[in-house]
Amino acid sequence: MKLALDAMGGDNAPSEIVKGAIDAVKKYPCEIVLVGDKNKILETLSDEPNFESLPITIKHTDEVIGMDEHPADAVRNKKNSSIVVATQLVKDGECDAVLSAGSTGAAVTAAQLILKRIHGIGRPTIATPIPTPDGVALLLDSGANVDSKPEHLVQSGIMGALYVEHVLGKANPRVGLLNIGEEETKGNEQAKETYQIFKNMTTINFAGNAEGRDIPTGKFDVIVCDGFVGNVVLKFAEGLAHTIFKLIKEGIEEGGVPVKLAALLLAPTLKELAKKLDASEYGGAPLLGVNGYCIISHGSSDAKSICNAIRVANEYVGGNVLEHIKNALEKEDFFKDSNLAKRD
Repeated sequence: MKLALDAMGGDNAPSEIVKGAIDAVKKYPCEIVLVGDKNKILETLSDEPNFESLPITIKHTDEVIGMDEHPADAVRNKKNSSIVVATQLVKDGECDAVLSAGSTGAAVTAAQLILKRIHGIGRPTIATPIPTPDGVALLLDSGANVDSKPEHLVQSGIMGALYVEHVLGKANPRVGLLNIGEEETKGNEQAKETYQIFKNMTTINFAGNAEGRDIPTGKFDVIVCDGFVGNVVLKFAEGLAHTIFKLIKEGIEEGGVPVKLAALLLAPTLKELAKKLDASEYGGAPLLGVNGYCIISHGSSDAKSICNAIRVANEYVGGNVLEHIKNALEKEDFFKDSNLAKRD
């Protein structure tokens, strides 16, 4: 895999982005094109002994899209920005995938304008892994769209199931619709209409409504929701995990010698739990639905997170998910319905 990496995107760019790329090329079969300010990139890259021998090259750009800029306007006006140039490298066939920890809005917009959507997909979706006792569940959409229509949610379910099957290796994944109850009649009009479409589908294993408490249990492999709801769920989960470990640490420090001794015995278990709940272990989330491979990483990503995001990109490309999505859309009769076509 050859990856175009937005070296200027993120709170810790470019140093942590470059360090993550260095770590990745040593661990995974890939080449990296670092896209951004060449001088700033070299400040970090040159600290690595014999960096010239690494499968890393630099594509110089002199513009960056900030987090506070309007995504669509910035992508259209800043043609030489790192995310636009990195995405164009994928469009031109020079790279297999693009990865950015910068503005999510800019990354999604660049992917839509440059790579375009897969034919039959109304809106792309960000698919975020959520840790469960059995591995991970995929939550989508987690921030690309708000106010999605039922057909957009269904498309997310199709794409999420294919990603779980061909990248995460789980056959016949269980797809759930995030709702306020298990019953078919629960929820708003969007949820009820989406449920009816899911129920009549032939290409996925629809397992019914998923309640909020079902998300981390492993009851479902794919959980579909609107991007507004998904992003709230994701940020709540991140905050909750942080708070729980903070309370555990404070409890140990204040508990005296017996508690500290017990904590020593539990240390391996706690470390394993912390690793499982650490967002940096999962690196990045695929943007499904665009006609190219794109990975979105957290804005606060460090080198470890970027390295793992590159691993995710490698697996995503290797799973040939784009072709599987296109084939699945051809098999679903409801996508050929004229009313749904007009609504897209």
